[in-house]
Amino acid sequence: MIQKPRGTRDFLPIEMAQRRFIEQKMRAVAASFGYGEVVTPMFEEQELFTIKSGEGIIGEMYAFEDKGGRKITLRPELTAAVLRAYVNEAQMAPKPLRWFYFAECFRYERPQKGRYRQFWQFGSELIGADSAAADAEVIALSYALLQCTGVHFVMKIGHLAPMKHLLSGLDAPSQKQVMAALDKRDMELLATVLAALDRSDLFEPLKVLTTAKTLSEVFAVTGDIPEKGRIEETFGYLEAQNIPFEQNFGIARGLDYYTGMVFEAFADNLGAENQILGGGVYRLAHLFGGKDVPSCGFGIGFDRVLVSLGEFTPETKPVVAVVCTPETRLPAYKVAAGLRSAGITAVMDLLDRGFGAQLSSALKSGASFAVVIGEKEANAGTITLKDLTTAVQTEMPLESAIEVIHGSCR
Repeated sequence: MIQKPRGTRDFLPIEMAQRRFIEQKMRAVAASFGYGEVVTPMFEEQELFTIKSGEGIIGEMYAFEDKGGRKITLRPELTAAVLRAYVNEAQMAPKPLRWFYFAECFRYERPQKGRYRQFWQFGSELIGADSAAADAEVIALSYALLQCTGVHFVMKIGHLAPMKHLLSGLDAPSQKQVMAALDKRDMELLATVLAALDRSDLFEPLKVLTTAKTLSEVFAVTGDIPEKGRIEETFGYLEAQNIPFEQNFGIARGLDYYTGMVFEAFADNLGAENQILGGGVYRLAHLFGGKDVPSCGFGIGFDRVLVSLGEFTPETKPVVAVVCTPETRLPAYKVAAGLRSAGITAVMDLLDRGFGAQLSSALKSGASFAVVIGEKEANAGTITLKDLTTAVQTEMPLESAIEVIHGSCR
């Protein structure tokens, strides 16, 4: 028996109903902020990702040569692809551009709970706006997207300027050592690294960045850095929108990628692999041949959100089982077509079972109503509508049945 590739999954109807339900809620939120959907190719030139992340990322990608000898990869993430699309197609478009996407990505890494080789991202990029209001809008959108799913999470927001200010006296390799210790939240390792660099004086200021609860604590160790006003303004906009968050100026990952505000979100029930969102302010377009343009965006790990949510029953519309005899199948087809035209899901028996077996099957499948067409109904041009929850049944015209079924949704 041929098995699915390692790190991939099959989604059957029940799970797909859950995934589509959450996806549609997120799409509605993105649209409510004025963001439009973009779609990029599933495979791209390898250089698109190595130019941003270095040749070392090739080992983590599904990379290959096509029949023309071109170096191609299945996309490992979407930000670079979206910015490439911007450079190719939309540099002259009026700014800012509000774009969102939902698509699968591929990474060759060890599969584990919440981490797969084929996975889905829901994300957004705001291109062409460089302001505190822009930063706050993207964070507000990311918060609203997670909130609409029902997942329990904590949003953490920081800015790279204070850390870059404190580390400005170190060379790039030394900065990476310090950031590695900060990323692990290992204060003992941080002290050891700083001692080896003969910069133990940085330990206390860096510790403040990782533990400070207020902006005043941060600026007490950095002084009035140029970015202070924008940070205060952004935080003020978020508080005005009643967005709960924890400040964290110790976010160290992406110091060579992000340029300003950074933010992350963590689910409270996923263990070590609990980050479900990451984003920030960056500049990438110039790497892909475009003009330098400010951008702010994020990606949500859609699969991790679903793992965190666990089993749930999505809201569904009523399903109607159309029950008939072999002799009344033709009028039953007309009834089923009428129900579907009215936006109602109608399912017909395909095994020539009797009324009792058809009704039993309808109950087991979760149908809400049965529309029965026997000889009497066929001759009268009516149907018998049976509520499968209450077992109450009434003969009526199809139009009346449609009203009753729609009314049950309200």
